[in-house]
Amino acid sequence: MASLKNIKLKILSYKKTGTVTHAMEAVSAVKMRKGQERALSGRSYAAAALSVLERLAGTADIARHPMMREQAGKTCFIVVTSDKGLAGSLNSGVIRKVEQEISRLNLEKENIVMIAIGRRGGDYFFSRGYDVREKHENVGDGVSESEIRKITDKIIEWHAAGEIGSAFVAYQNFISTFEQEPLVRHIVPVTPELIRDMVKGIRPARGKYAPANPDEETVRPAAYTIEPDAETVLSVLLPTLLNIAIFHALLEAKASEHSARMVAMKSATDKAKEMAGDLTRKFNSVRQAAITREVSEITSGIEAMR
Repeated sequence: MASLKNIKLKILSYKKTGTVTHAMEAVSAVKMRKGQERALSGRSYAAAALSVLERLAGTADIARHPMMREQAGKTCFIVVTSDKGLAGSLNSGVIRKVEQEISRLNLEKENIVMIAIGRRGGDYFFSRGYDVREKHENVGDGVSESEIRKITDKIIEWHAAGEIGSAFVAYQNFISTFEQEPLVRHIVPVTPELIRDMVKGIRPARGKYAPANPDEETVRPAAYTIEPDAETVLSVLLPTLLNIAIFHALLEAKASEHSARMVAMKSATDKAKEMAGDLTRKFNSVRQAAITREVSEITSGIEAMR
């Protein structure tokens, strides 16, 4: 039978663990609300920006742009994970999705380059021999679109040099506080079909950030007059839209991270309380048994003396 002292120590340990996880839950809840609001409010902006390119995608000038053409080269994956754990299956879901995409495309390691945003994904793929060209760690919740531009510039530079032929971004898409979905989006080369899928995925089906007319088709004029000229406009427009796509993926990942961590810490707090309660009942039972045994021994001793 377990000693009362050991049981009491375990109860104290679970209570201390519960206090820590409850504090982490509270911190994550605050960050979660801010992250969710930022990600959701940014969806309308991202969808509108990508719709600009969707409207222009049918023109001959944009179709000839290098960023919209297929070309030979390696495949780049931008893997967005967190720096820290304690967030359930958040990081493993993204990593597993990337591995599934690599398997689907039948890619070899030597034909893959990676950019890791977050320590977990970078460490995982680097330890398995992948070419992780860049690691961006400790990216704060308040990161701006301009700060992500250096990642976008690398993608454009590698694509222009013919080193990569396509690029994907992998991240956790925020659905709700209790639900996140790992996604891998194809972002280079830019095509009308990819843009439509991205816009459709960005806009929520309902809520204040949902489109007013979700079933309404985008009306595209037969032709646009691009001034001063197509090359000048597209050299600014396409990198900006690509940057928005990567930036939005980061916002979604941040909202998903804090939501998943809050839920994980709440589960840990509830479990710690449950274990402490079970051990308290066991402690009372053991103590009662000890008291009963002592009373029985005293009674037996009195009877023996008689």
